[in-house]
Amino acid sequence: MSESKQQLNVNVDFKQTQPITSPDGNHVFAEGVILRKVSKFLTGTSEDSIMPIPCFYDVVTGKVLVELLPKEVREEYDNIWLVKGNYL
Repeated sequence: MSESKQQLNVNVDFKQTQPITSPDGNHVFAEGVILRKVSKFLTGTSEDSIMPIPCFYDVVTGKVLVELLPKEVREEYDNIWLVKGNYL
């Protein structure tokens, strides 16, 4: 069995975990996807490609939890949040 599989099967007591909250103190999140276009010149294909980046956002404010994004794109998405289906 691979090491990563063994790590996933570790029993963790929930009392030893810490909650994740949004900067506004909210505890409930939804999953979304940020889509990035990758040039065909970088991929070596005949067409541009799409790179999906999973993200979580606060269901109350719509703000993306930027600290969970890859470091390379955090700054770009720092001030973006979803409000009633519209990006601000």
